[in-house]
Amino acid sequence: MSLFRNFVSVSALTLVSRLAGFVRDALMAAVLGTGPAADAFFAAFRFPNLFRRLFAEGAFNTAFVPMFSGALEREGEDGARLLAARIMSWLVAMLIVVTILVEIFMPQIMVAFVPGFVEDTEKFELTVLLTRIMFPYLACMSLMAAYGAILNTLGRFFAAAFAPVLLNLVNIAMLVPLATFFVQDPASATIWVAIATMGGGIAQLVLVWAAIERAGFRPRLSLPRFDPEVRRFWVLAIPAILAGGITQINIFVGTIIASGADNAISVLSYADRLYQLPLGIIGIAIGTVLLPELSRHLKGGREVEARASQDQALFVSMLLTMPAAFALMALAEPIVRVLFERGAFDVLATRQTAEALVAFSAGLPAYVLIRVLQPGFFAREDTITPTLFAGASVVANIAISLWLFPSLLHVGIAIATAASSWLNVVLLAGTLALRGHFRLTGGQWRGQLAILLVALVMGAALYLLADRGAAHLVPGVPLWRQAGVLAALIAFGSATYFTLIHVSGTQNLVQLLRRLRRRGSARTDG
Repeated sequence: MSLFRNFVSVSALTLVSRLAGFVRDALMAAVLGTGPAADAFFAAFRFPNLFRRLFAEGAFNTAFVPMFSGALEREGEDGARLLAARIMSWLVAMLIVVTILVEIFMPQIMVAFVPGFVEDTEKFELTVLLTRIMFPYLACMSLMAAYGAILNTLGRFFAAAFAPVLLNLVNIAMLVPLATFFVQDPASATIWVAIATMGGGIAQLVLVWAAIERAGFRPRLSLPRFDPEVRRFWVLAIPAILAGGITQINIFVGTIIASGADNAISVLSYADRLYQLPLGIIGIAIGTVLLPELSRHLKGGREVEARASQDQALFVSMLLTMPAAFALMALAEPIVRVLFERGAFDVLATRQTAEALVAFSAGLPAYVLIRVLQPGFFAREDTITPTLFAGASVVANIAISLWLFPSLLHVGIAIATAASSWLNVVLLAGTLALRGHFRLTGGQWRGQLAILLVALVMGAALYLLADRGAAHLVPGVPLWRQAGVLAALIAFGSATYFTLIHVSGTQNLVQLLRRLRRRGSARTDG
């Protein structure tokens, strides 16, 4: 039961982080809106965030964790600590070189990243400035991800899961005075928010570094040297960088294409933040816990336990993801209005963001399934296969985006992201099944179908109720009333879904609660 309890622990902390993130996003929407300054900030923030997902989380949560788990099994803590030190020395050296080069050549890089901004000199120069301020954030977050991967493999999930809360708290502290006391133009405000983002990155790194110290597991860095284990790490890591960061690569492609239309980048960014709540709570938490679990079982020759862990992860993730996806699609506009529509964020921005959110949400189960299925390859040290599938997904994303963007603008990019993610899921699941590593029984298929049907019923009920109560959810209605009605709808949807899940026999909620209360054997403290 340690997988389930660790998943709940990481999910709970991720929920706190995402709720704080919503407060931050609501303040940011009020200060920046969806104008040129907002486009510049979100484009600038996505650039280091892309590198973080690729180089830090991609490499360390896919290539490093199986190697580190194997070293723990074979050589104990001393051997694992030495392996971590050798690999992290290369990470630090790479970060120094990349940061220096990118800071020097930032204008030229931004021409390729946001080609649609080039003709607007003021917008382009602001994007370059903001990216230069925030790019060192990559180094903080990469080291944090590396330390977090070590802690997660040791069964200590708290610090790495709590660290993102600090980023949001620092940003909130900066945005509150901007939104309430000081009247600033959006361009000036973005500079202060960029500085706050750097401050939040430093705070996260300090927190995780302290947890590593308490665990007595801080790797001692040295000059990088190339030995067989380091060579093996890079053989695994280079394709894992692409496969593990496929969602970010698709977002990167979308950013390039969206730069050709006013407000498209900021609209997509706000919609992205909303579907990231269930993705973070379910998908990222599952992936964070599942990869070390699978790696330990496989390195120890426990194939049956590894299969059971993946099956459990699949069931839990879909049990929670399907209702979230249908609820976001049914209540997209009321959710966006309650969270963001104030200050510089107007009615048009609400409608556009809701449209993108509906399309993104159709792919939410796929984003989560990728997190569940990829560890089945990575734990077996196969990073090539998911990389090929990631490449196919990127090609599909580009083709669909270019096809739909001229007519559907931001909605076309969101549709392309969802469709390409489903293609990736089909390829991953099919290959695992052919290799004998993944197979659902008849009962498991019936359970998944029941989850889908119950979630569909709940989503339809929410849509009809929201339509009947539309008079309470339109612009001009006091915020407290809109929020109350939206909360009531969400509570009704949750009660309906879990009641139907229970009475249909898909999941006995009494047993589920018992599992939550049961003491787990794995540590989850930092």
